[in-house]
Amino acid sequence: QVQLMESGGGLVQAGGSLRLSCAASGSIFSTNHMGWYRQAPGKQREVVAIITTGGGTSFAPDVKGRFTISRDNAKNTVFLQMNSLKPEDTAVYYCNIFPPGVDWGQGTQVTVSS
Repeated sequence: QVQLMESGGGLVQAGGSLRLSCAASGSIFSTNHMGWYRQAPGKQREVVAIITTGGGTSFAPDVKGRFTISRDNAKNTVFLQMNSLKPEDTAVYYCNIFPPGVDWGQGTQVTVSS
């Protein structure tokens, strides 16, 4: 039973953009805030952006103004639009409820070249 499945990652040059998608189990969206997280090699997983059930958003300071999180409850999908990408954004990106409470998916690799 897969509850979360991320997609949309890839290789992009610094300054470029990517749009990540997370398909989730429908039951998750009705009652949970959602978040995007990332983990770079040798580093802890960190929260990147949060969207509440009501549509309010929060961002980590280092991505504020560059990333946008959105959700479509009818499609059971959460998105992360990433603009002005930097090499330090390179990581595996994951979605989950917020706070994290279900099994992690495979994630999607984002690589930003300088």
